[in-house]
Amino acid sequence: MPTINQLVKKGRKRMVEKTKTPALK
Repeated sequence: MPTINQLVKKGRKRMVEKTKTPALK
């Protein structure tokens, strides 16, 4: 089971690629 940090990292990468917004930082 992946940790929260891993999920956040993956999600952030995906979101940044899609939206390119620094809001998730």
